Amino acid sequence: MRASDPGIRPPDAPGPGAAAVERADVLSVSGLRVAFGGDVVVDGVELRLSPGECLAIVGESGSGKTMTARALLGLSPQGASVSSSAFTIDGQDAARFGPRSWRRVRGRTIALVSQDALVSLDPLRRVGDEIAEPLEIAGERLSREQRAERVRALLRSVAMPEPERRRREYPHQLSGGLRQRALIASALAASPSIVVADEPTTALDVTVQARVLGLLRDITATGVGLVLISHDLAVVGSIADRIAVMRGGVVVEQGAAEQVLHRPQHPYTRELVAAVPAARAPARPAQGDDRPVVVSASGLVKTFGRRGGEQLRAVDEVSFELREGRTLGVVGESGSGKSTLARLVMALERPDSGEVLLRGEPWSAARERERRTRRSAVQLIHQNPYAAFDPRYTVRRIVGEAVRAAGRTGDAGGGRRRGDAEGRVRELLALVGLDEALLSRHPAELSGGQRQRVAIARALATRPSILVCDEPVSALDVSVQAQVLELLARLQRELDLSLLFISHDLAVVRQVSDEVLVMKDGRVVEHGPTERLFAEPRHEFTRELLAAVPTLGP
Repeated sequence: MRASDPGIRPPDAPGPGAAAVERADVLSVSGLRVAFGGDVVVDGVELRLSPGECLAIVGESGSGKTMTARALLGLSPQGASVSSSAFTIDGQDAARFGPRSWRRVRGRTIALVSQDALVSLDPLRRVGDEIAEPLEIAGERLSREQRAERVRALLRSVAMPEPERRRREYPHQLSGGLRQRALIASALAASPSIVVADEPTTALDVTVQARVLGLLRDITATGVGLVLISHDLAVVGSIADRIAVMRGGVVVEQGAAEQVLHRPQHPYTRELVAAVPAARAPARPAQGDDRPVVVSASGLVKTFGRRGGEQLRAVDEVSFELREGRTLGVVGESGSGKSTLARLVMALERPDSGEVLLRGEPWSAARERERRTRRSAVQLIHQNPYAAFDPRYTVRRIVGEAVRAAGRTGDAGGGRRRGDAEGRVRELLALVGLDEALLSRHPAELSGGQRQRVAIARALATRPSILVCDEPVSALDVSVQAQVLELLARLQRELDLSLLFISHDLAVVRQVSDEVLVMKDGRVVEHGPTERLFAEPRHEFTRELLAAVPTLGP
């Protein structure tokens, strides 16, 4: 961040610490309460924020952290009742704000960076127009060229490559990391005193996440106060000065980051800290290679389209072996070819060259009829089960259809066979730790962790020996993530499953994998036993990935 860039607030003090001492709080709220009728979702929250300081609000889904953030911005949903005993924003009494007052300060004094940049940015507007909008709302009168230069300066301030080109592009033409930078540039356009970042790195790869967190750190160095909302303690640990932990709409613990992370007082905080993958056992015990190979890939190539006269290879000469009862982790950034590789292993795509063998027999090259008869052995667990389920179906029907398709109970159309199918559904729910009371619920009525367990139950309906897990925990809170990983480990032991585990989270991959495959631009750049690869990475890209993994620190 360069403080001299136009449109960027210069530092008002030598550094964040000094600013926090010399200047009054830019944000202070006490007794914050948000309710929907008789349902209180935020109760008695007290927060303060100094210039140049980062306050992180952490907690699981439903803890009230996002609702608190929205209340700080005057953006509470319709029907919400918001009250507080005291609430000031940059010296102004926000407790008395009406809609007009909120419109006056929002963007100029306090700005928002949302979680999903693709949703937050207008798909029909160029990035430059989106970034310039806060300037227009703030009433700045700029010529066309002044406006363009201001946008370029804002893009440079967030380390956007080729700012002139990017300002002319549409959101869908940018990567996830670049879209998030554009969103941050838009938030900074009117030089606010406070930025509220709501889960700004959740959907990003570990290296892109590290760059965005570094950018947010740079913003606080200019004197801007940052409220960072997250469910990931490892993420906030690398940037926060203070942390407030929320549960059930209440702040259960608040203090300096070092104290909350390393000397937590509340049982719930200790539970969150223990659930961070890096805080658990560093890796699985090393396994021998005496088990039979269940999946082998040799020289896989898959191309999609052309650029500059050359074919684009999503997967480029990839080879590996997966052994019975073992887990092979596949890591890499978005666009590295991980998900395409999963589809090739599932035989949902045919490779342009190379071959996948299933227990030594042709799989990718097999005829469709033959694949159908063997498909029950290989099942997929999606990243987003909500998108993979029919929202009209109940859990009973979602899992029941998989049971009937497996051919284990025959036609469940009547009598005893219907009972057999129902019994198998209940058996699968028990296997993944779900109560039978959930059978009549729809996907929207389940938590994220419950939906992922239903997805696992559905995958197990065919009694597979191989599970392909494509980012199965990336959308989950850290404690729920830990529960799902423990479930997969237990199922692997009990059912002797082989797992192809695809993820961008190296801490998770280290915990669950026997071997790791590192992919970049469709190619395997490193492959080896987990402990060796993490302890002695040989490729520069692997070292870059490992350096970017957020940790709780010493």
